[in-house]
Amino acid sequence: MIERQTMDADIACVGFGPAMGGFLTTLTRALSESGSGAPGGWQSCVAPGMPPQVICYERADDIGFGVSGVVTRARGIRASFPDLDPAQIPMCTPVKTEKLVYLFDPIGASQRSGALRLADRVLRACGLARLEAYEVPYCPAFLHKKDGLVMSLGQFNQWVGAQVLASGLVQIWPSTPVAMPLIEPQSGGSGGSLRVAGIRLADQGVDRQGNADANFMPGTDIRAALTVIGDGPVGPVGRQIDERFGMPPGHARDEWAVGMKFVVDLPERSTLEPGTVFHTFGYPEPEIFGFFYVHPEGVASVGIFVPSWFDSPGRTAYRYLQHYVLHPYLWRYLEGARLRSWGAKSLQESGKRGEPWLVGEGYARIGEGSGSTNVLTGSGVDEAWTTGAQLAAAVIELMRAEKPFTKENLEAAYVARRRASWVEKEGRIAEKSRGGFQKGVVTGLIGMAMAAFTGGRLSPPGTPQPSHVRMQRARHYAKRISPAEVEGLRAECKARNVSFHDAWMDRLGWPPIPLDGQLLVTQQDALLIGGKVQAADGYADHVVFLEPEICGQCGARLCIEMCSGQAIVPGDGGVPAFDREKCIHCGACIWNCTQELPDGSRRTNIEFRAGSGGLHSSEN
Repeated sequence: MIERQTMDADIACVGFGPAMGGFLTTLTRALSESGSGAPGGWQSCVAPGMPPQVICYERADDIGFGVSGVVTRARGIRASFPDLDPAQIPMCTPVKTEKLVYLFDPIGASQRSGALRLADRVLRACGLARLEAYEVPYCPAFLHKKDGLVMSLGQFNQWVGAQVLASGLVQIWPSTPVAMPLIEPQSGGSGGSLRVAGIRLADQGVDRQGNADANFMPGTDIRAALTVIGDGPVGPVGRQIDERFGMPPGHARDEWAVGMKFVVDLPERSTLEPGTVFHTFGYPEPEIFGFFYVHPEGVASVGIFVPSWFDSPGRTAYRYLQHYVLHPYLWRYLEGARLRSWGAKSLQESGKRGEPWLVGEGYARIGEGSGSTNVLTGSGVDEAWTTGAQLAAAVIELMRAEKPFTKENLEAAYVARRRASWVEKEGRIAEKSRGGFQKGVVTGLIGMAMAAFTGGRLSPPGTPQPSHVRMQRARHYAKRISPAEVEGLRAECKARNVSFHDAWMDRLGWPPIPLDGQLLVTQQDALLIGGKVQAADGYADHVVFLEPEICGQCGARLCIEMCSGQAIVPGDGGVPAFDREKCIHCGACIWNCTQELPDGSRRTNIEFRAGSGGLHSSEN
């Protein structure tokens, strides 16, 4: 039997995104200024005479793969780079023009409420509808990204990573999934207290079920005084920490969205300036928000957010994205455009309500998985970066004072910094701003405005519920299609062993997509042209259906409908089949599973584990 190897480090980091970029940038600068032989705790505890040993492990095959484009105010980023020249970063440009646009439904297939239909009629009667859209004359301050940046996160991560690596003070290992945190009894503790003592890398040389193969190599245990967890909202390490230590009272992660986008070469005739930003709402469904960002050199990112409170039995993303780009207001810019990249990811939309325990014995949480996203402003990158920089400042303070990374010390140095910052202040304003969406789009929009204009003092009542609970009683379709007809369509699709959403959207009146082989392509072609998806052999499948018999009883099968890469498809006996060669690791399957396990844990029947592969594009 092959022994599991162990390696010691001072700081072990999980995931490389904006938060980890902020952490490592701030930390390496301080280490560079101190010198490895300086007094005050700057030397490594595991390699005496050397600088602190800091190692970061990233699942994706490159630190720039599989993330997304963004428009951000960049306050925290500019604080780290006060002399930042956006031209140094590919696909980065200052925000120049920003518009908020309400999109009408030019087809008549969307599920609009009576209030929205009335608003549509009024705006049309007043002659305010141009190209089936109304440009709102005022972009609220809470949405505005004035003095901000349009960026590709993939390109930004590569730019940051190059500088961090150039310091020689950090190791970054891409294509190295982390399977689990090492949790053990606290030395000298009482009452069964636990600490995180590091991480375990994923086993290699196994079959799809995780059984040892001929080339089996157990994942190495990386033991560290501090484990920094920044693996995002669906990362297995952060999720296991939540399951083991629980969430703070009143906190839960019940609100999600999947963001999906195209990166396109605009047609040569385009006159859109780099830095042009459109925020849209109202179409293709009232619950689905959209965006259009223009990068330098005639490149644009265009996409949608499909939220967990979109209670449709045919909830999906790719086809809705295609209908979105065909809207007349957008198509005038996109006709003749060519797809160059494509991607999707899950977004944790609970914000402050979804904040976990930020620190514990030997560990700290940063970034989106730590509840830093501002759900009112729709901003997460700058907040994530700032939390990483705050933790680095705390680590520097503790190292300088030669204090250990205990929960008490981390709370005093890191959590206190975060609580005193703009991230916390603005997060509290946003904390309950989305409650109105539990009752409808109009009440949701009103609630966001109430929270924004009263500094969070007023917000509509509404307690978010898990997606699987909402979908069990969803009647989103009842006025146009009877439940009996919905079940008939489902039975027909199940008999044909195909997904449901196309039949559903066809029945609602959505027309076929006019594929052009350039921008409007099949979902599988998007994987090949834009996603460049790959998965390495020798790892176990990372999407696991825990109790197959529960899947066989499921009627909704939303995991199939919402799978961004069509990696989950109908399988034998009602149990979905998973093809990791198509999986882009968006994580949408986790929160779209409608079947809760019977153990009372509130977990659903899909487990998202450590695994390899995903998108191979740094433009997302």
